[in-house]
Amino acid sequence: MKSLSVHDLKPEDSLWFDFKGDVDPQAAQESELEPFLQSLEAYADEWMPNVVKGKRKRKYSRASFWQALEEGHDGNSSDLGLYRTEWPALDGDLGLKHPPRRPQLHVLINVKPLSFFAKAERCRKFVDMVRVWASRYPVDHAKAHSSDDLELADAPSFGRDAETQRRDGFDKIYEVFWLNVFGPKLVQSVGRERVLSTPAWRVEELPNGCVLLVTWPTAADFASDEARLAQARAHAHLRPDLDFDTVLRTLRARSALLAPVEPRFHPDLAPLLSRVVDDVASYERQRKIAEFNAWQPPEPEEWAPATSALPSDVDDPEAAREHYDTLAEHLVALLHTKAPSIFDATPESLTDVDFHFWHQDFPTRYLPEVIERYAIPTVGAYLGEVLVRHLGGQWIPRRKLEEAQVRVGSRVWFPFVRARHYLRSRQSLLDHSLTWLYRVAERYRS
Repeated sequence: MKSLSVHDLKPEDSLWFDFKGDVDPQAAQESELEPFLQSLEAYADEWMPNVVKGKRKRKYSRASFWQALEEGHDGNSSDLGLYRTEWPALDGDLGLKHPPRRPQLHVLINVKPLSFFAKAERCRKFVDMVRVWASRYPVDHAKAHSSDDLELADAPSFGRDAETQRRDGFDKIYEVFWLNVFGPKLVQSVGRERVLSTPAWRVEELPNGCVLLVTWPTAADFASDEARLAQARAHAHLRPDLDFDTVLRTLRARSALLAPVEPRFHPDLAPLLSRVVDDVASYERQRKIAEFNAWQPPEPEEWAPATSALPSDVDDPEAAREHYDTLAEHLVALLHTKAPSIFDATPESLTDVDFHFWHQDFPTRYLPEVIERYAIPTVGAYLGEVLVRHLGGQWIPRRKLEEAQVRVGSRVWFPFVRARHYLRSRQSLLDHSLTWLYRVAERYRS
């Protein structure tokens, strides 16, 4: 059964929900989880999971849920996955911890896209579902919020470092999110009256002493200035030691990083840069677009006037050209499953090669001696072959690979030198891309 993962959709924001609630270790498992399942089925509606996964995926039903949970039992815990086959995408995980560990129900839900929660009624049902869960399974702290904004909130420039978070947990109110459930200990540390008087869209005391707090009617517009004002007011109210203006300035800075940026990439490299942008985490996407809008690739240096070309110094030029073809075929063998276009040795295939190496972070992942011995010769030969086939280039073989040239019009190009520059770093894959050299050679040919 094919499920639709959040990773199958284009890079964009999603709603992330993290819930850990205490369960009764003495109660029968089915009766203990009945309120959870009832409220999920009652309120999830259009994002309701229809696939459950234990050892394998099955259509969601109560019977398949219990079967998957049994299959996911391992020592002191049980786990299963919850997914959907249709938009919106859902990646969900349910785990039960058993004694001697603290008995807990742990639910992680990621629904993509976040824009799905632009409707107030959908958000209200989500909040009502969480209210049922938090009333039945007491939490220390639970939250639902934009996954992109959560990434920024956890960045060292905006919040606590990862080591401190692991050590201290949510021992005080470091952040206020779109949806929050504060456990009795957190409420007591702030003061129940103060918590219940928080300026927010919804504040509700639950029967077990937890407090549900929602800052704004809809999750999708969390980054609007009105929603950020509401978020800052709630946070500053709950943490009177914080300065409201500082809190608001931080939230606005995060919104600015997530604000849509119109791509204005260099036209010759737009196909490559668009794919790179789609490959980065969605919370980095707008920042990367702005970076590429301002970026200009350096003019290729791996050329000389045709009048200065080095003459061939090999005994058998034809054998040398066959050797370059064989080296290029090695790259085809390496990449053909990831980039099938490489069989055709077209200009477009150079963009596929550029993206593949960038996606794999090839210069970092492989040892320098491997790059020197295998990658540089094969990449250089492949680039040279494309220049020959599509620009009418002519190989000028040399004993040293780095001296080998391809004559195109009034210039000779050094493809193996380009490959060396190209494979120095991940940034070099863009600065010295194969695509860019080809487009410049194409321009000068005419």
